[in-house]
Amino acid sequence: MLIEFNLTNYLSIREQTTLSLVKAKSQELESTNTFSPGTSATPALLRSSALYGANAAGKSNFVKALKFMKKFVMRSARESQAGEKLAVTTFLLDETGRKKPSEFEVTFVSQGVRYQYGFAVTQERIIEEWLLAYPKGRPQRWIERAYDEKSQAYVWGKMDKLSGQKQLWQTATRSNALFLSTAIQLNNQQLTPVFEWFSSTLHVVGLGIWSPSFSIELCENSETKNTIIGFLKAADVDIDDIQLKKEKFNKENLPNDMPDEIKKQIEKEIGDDSFINVKTAHSLSSGKKVFFDMENESDGTQKIFALAGPWIDTLKNGYVLVIDELHDNLHPLMVKFLVNLFHCRETNPKNAQLIFTTHDTSILNQEVFRRDQIWFCEKDKDQASKLYPLTDFSPRKGVENLERGYLLGRYGALPYLKNVKMAMRC
Repeated sequence: MLIEFNLTNYLSIREQTTLSLVKAKSQELESTNTFSPGTSATPALLRSSALYGANAAGKSNFVKALKFMKKFVMRSARESQAGEKLAVTTFLLDETGRKKPSEFEVTFVSQGVRYQYGFAVTQERIIEEWLLAYPKGRPQRWIERAYDEKSQAYVWGKMDKLSGQKQLWQTATRSNALFLSTAIQLNNQQLTPVFEWFSSTLHVVGLGIWSPSFSIELCENSETKNTIIGFLKAADVDIDDIQLKKEKFNKENLPNDMPDEIKKQIEKEIGDDSFINVKTAHSLSSGKKVFFDMENESDGTQKIFALAGPWIDTLKNGYVLVIDELHDNLHPLMVKFLVNLFHCRETNPKNAQLIFTTHDTSILNQEVFRRDQIWFCEKDKDQASKLYPLTDFSPRKGVENLERGYLLGRYGALPYLKNVKMAMRC
């Protein structure tokens, strides 16, 4: 469960910015769109949050920030070599900001315990790293690490609540790697729930990179295949069956106009490996089934199929799913259908959460969302992204037309469109 995400000085985000999934005091849609985490140290949370804003406002950079944090936690100890520069990009439109570290912090619940974990990092090294745990409701400092410029060495806190070989883990932690990642690599058990939240619970998907591989994998089992088909039918996708067929690669099936050099490269990379051809069945009025190759289905159908596996898996296991531009290639009613699966206690029994960016304003209404679930992103005069909630504007509960208010510019976060003739100097 995600409680809050804080970000500073990364890509287009300059000042500290917070995305919170903490429920506000209002009681609208309380039984469907909110839930209680069941821990004494954690308030009620939201099942979803939607981020709106103009193109290039910086919405995608929040998704990228979570993706960077997840990847860095999982791989920094294993993949970063001593002295290797880190792939972190600060806000570049500020001379002083370039020299400051980027900061990432998440507050979340894992295995019934609340944690607050974060780090500050430059391309050269980790500047700070911290972890607070709330196993009994009161905060305990499990990790405290800070780089001292004068001594050019790390200063470590007591970390007396962290059991095990702390001295060994500290010595083994490189300047460009996280202590959390290093300790896990050296078999620390106490930090496992923290690491597993990043590796297993948090799922981040960028724009246009939905792969059907997981949905295909689920279709290899008859029971889970029926779940996929049921999902597609519920989404009004007219597919009655799915067949998987393993086929050997044949370069003769490649397009005739493809250059021979590229064909040879593909043949070299694939070799004798087989691939799975997905076929979809559609029923005629006579009852006979006609099969199509998945690639012949519409872009929307292909995306729904690709979404089906991760969506079902997320809802089944109570994961946190972060997706950029959910509306891409989808009808507005389809977006509403996907979001409402998170808002239904029957389809979301384990309190999975959905965070997504979108331009689809048809779902920007108080029948779908609480007012505290809507966020906006826009750039200021210095081209720095700002994230702020709809609740800053105190729209009237159940009365105000949120879509109309947004499109009229009441909440900001709209593109500034100049007169075409002036812009093109006709």
